[in-house]
Amino acid sequence: MIRINLLPHREEKRKLRRQQFYAFAVASLVLGAVVVLFGFQIYSSYITRQDEQNQFLQAEIAKLNKQIDEIKRLKEQTDALLERKRIIESLQGNRNEAVSVFNELARQMPEGVYLKSCKQSGVKLTLGGYAQSQARVSSLLRNLEGSNVFEKPELGEIKVANVDKRRLFEYNLSVTIKRVTEDKKAGGKPGAGQKS
Repeated sequence: MIRINLLPHREEKRKLRRQQFYAFAVASLVLGAVVVLFGFQIYSSYITRQDEQNQFLQAEIAKLNKQIDEIKRLKEQTDALLERKRIIESLQGNRNEAVSVFNELARQMPEGVYLKSCKQSGVKLTLGGYAQSQARVSSLLRNLEGSNVFEKPELGEIKVANVDKRRLFEYNLSVTIKRVTEDKKAGGKPGAGQKS
């Protein structure tokens, strides 16, 4: 006997396919949600780890900035101390300068020239005084030019003045003091070839 199935088999197949489709759709959604959640967790852990590293780096940078500030402060102190040392060495090296300047002035003053003022500003020495004649002032300038202690003498002014009923010439001049550098000190003592 032949069996004929009169039931709607196509409807059942469609229903079965629809159920399979919904099951796959739900499974896909669940799997997608799990993948997204898993990815979110991974990225969240990466972000957390990166934030911790950033905080660590910021703390280390703050420490380094403090150390840099300390180094700058120490460098400034070192520079200040070196400057003081240089000034002290300069003063130490030039402490006999006043004595040699006055000795050389006494040697180079021609007869008939008198000194009334002497003012020093750095290496510049300003002299003022009286002379019996203009020729004696010129002689003083020539003597200072040939000196081992002085250089570049310049006459400021010379004018006639009456002092104790005597007619004299009042003069003002400036001269530069030769400073001995460390190189010259190493080569020989300053003023070794000075005039007597």
